[in-house]
Amino acid sequence: MPLGLFFVLAGWLAQEPPAPAPPPAATSSLDFAVFRDRVQPIFVAKRPGHARCISCHSTGTPMRLQLLSPGSTMWDEEQSRKNFDTVARQVVPGNPLASRLLIHPLATNAGGDRFHNGGKHWMSQDDPEWQSLATWVRSAPAARAVAASAAASSTPAPLDFEFFAAQVQPIFLAKRPGHARCISCHVTGTPMRLQPLSPGSATWDQEQSRKNFDAAVREVVPGNPQASRLLVHPLAPDAGGDRFHNGGKHWTSQDDPEWRTLAAWVRQQTTGTSGR
Repeated sequence: MPLGLFFVLAGWLAQEPPAPAPPPAATSSLDFAVFRDRVQPIFVAKRPGHARCISCHSTGTPMRLQLLSPGSTMWDEEQSRKNFDTVARQVVPGNPLASRLLIHPLATNAGGDRFHNGGKHWMSQDDPEWQSLATWVRSAPAARAVAASAAASSTPAPLDFEFFAAQVQPIFLAKRPGHARCISCHVTGTPMRLQPLSPGSATWDQEQSRKNFDAAVREVVPGNPQASRLLVHPLAPDAGGDRFHNGGKHWTSQDDPEWRTLAAWVRQQTTGTSGR
């Protein structure tokens, strides 16, 4: 074999195989036509005492909508596609109450999140606008398939109380430079209200731990750390966290040992996991 041809073949064989194609985008499970025709009008709707969604969300917010063209009252097809891609990132298909799009503007006592810069637009989940969004989120074909599969399977195992008491609760008491301990705020009127420590105690007793467990479970979507408020509120936005947390951002990465401990509990991967 000529020496030149040998080197050409050797170089070709040494090349890495092409990378596999990326998986389809998550937005493919949500219906674009329903979004365009029934969801987008909510963003331009006027409500007494509130600014329209577009007034804030066409600027530097995490869910940034396209600017309306001069003289237009609705987005064109290309703009709608871009809005769809943006809004879908604020949604967990099949689960309205794990979707930031629905819980941020919903009143806290109706199941909403604690904070939304634009105020609380919906006082109840029966509000027609909230119901329109929920119908869109629930109707994703992939979400329906998951729901059908879950219905056909056995009931998922409950979250592990022993792991919570031994591994999760200490996180609520941990001291972090520049931050108050979780318990400093969460023994007052916050959505996840922890039990006050008994005088002279450094941790909670069994009965108090059970009550803390019940409170924490309400902030969790079992199996999905990224949809669980317990994990996304104190996590930095550029690491996948939510925009707001009164106590600041405790974790700058999902590799933080505390975050990984919480994620292991939520995923129910507690066997042999310490995370600390």
